[in-house]
Amino acid sequence: MSDFVIRRYAGVESLDPSHFTNPSVTVGMFDGLHRGHRHLVEELCALADRMEGDSVVVTFDIHPRAVIEGAEPRRLLSTEHRVHLLERFGVDAVVLLPFDEAMRETTYTDFVEDILVKRMGVTAVLFGYNSSFGFNSEGTPEAVSELGGFHGFDVVEAPAITLHGDPISSSRIRDAIQTGDLATAADMLGRPVALYGVVIRGDGRGKQLGFPTANVDLEGELAPPSGVYQVIAEVRGQRYAGVANIGYRPTFKEGQPEPLLEVHVPNIDFDFYDERIEVELVRKMRDERKFPSKEALVQQIREDVASLGHSDV
Repeated sequence: MSDFVIRRYAGVESLDPSHFTNPSVTVGMFDGLHRGHRHLVEELCALADRMEGDSVVVTFDIHPRAVIEGAEPRRLLSTEHRVHLLERFGVDAVVLLPFDEAMRETTYTDFVEDILVKRMGVTAVLFGYNSSFGFNSEGTPEAVSELGGFHGFDVVEAPAITLHGDPISSSRIRDAIQTGDLATAADMLGRPVALYGVVIRGDGRGKQLGFPTANVDLEGELAPPSGVYQVIAEVRGQRYAGVANIGYRPTFKEGQPEPLLEVHVPNIDFDFYDERIEVELVRKMRDERKFPSKEALVQQIREDVASLGHSDV
């Protein structure tokens, strides 16, 4: 496990050129951090190496569509999950900016001059294929290149990335996850579909049944359809094979207004309260269903756990 820790800055006021060394910057939401995003991040890190400086991702606390269109799409990644993956991918620093009406109305000129130049001392700006930023998306590579010539920074545009001849998009990944097509989603992500959140205290029902679980607050991340899944859970740098239930616990009368993620790892009392956990979804084992009794539910859980065998992690 690497000791590398990404540097994190929240809000414009947290920025100062002294915090960065020859920063190469890319700007975007990067929901999902799919194959296309990953390629852009790799290009960013390579660019930063050439500039002998920092790789920096500037992103937003909410999806811009929440303000621009009045409705935010269900996020593939929470903010913490995005930062976690950017750290894994080797980015030196992430800047989290609020996306509100003021940010929406910020012109690309003001964004570049007030944030990237004045507050960060930008050396290079990297654009993804067909990407832009600023009010009305007027900050295209061509437009920003003119500012770069004046302020002394480079502008680079990464090539398009497709999969099987089709563009990769966060909306396509959302559709695949919502319909339970984990294989297609994982293909576009370039990694297994995974959920990420904090282990919170539940009602202890799993432990009472003999199968202690980690209850995970998904912080708004999009989950696949309800059911029982084979998973790999990673916490504190360790990986564990287990089973997870995503759903509403219909066997119990009170039910749940929102889907829960409950993770059981055989032979481990998952006492990791307040720890962050990443749960990779390996495959769906069965649908969630209502059992006639607790005894029937316990028997089914035993069968679910037994079916794991000796899964490699």
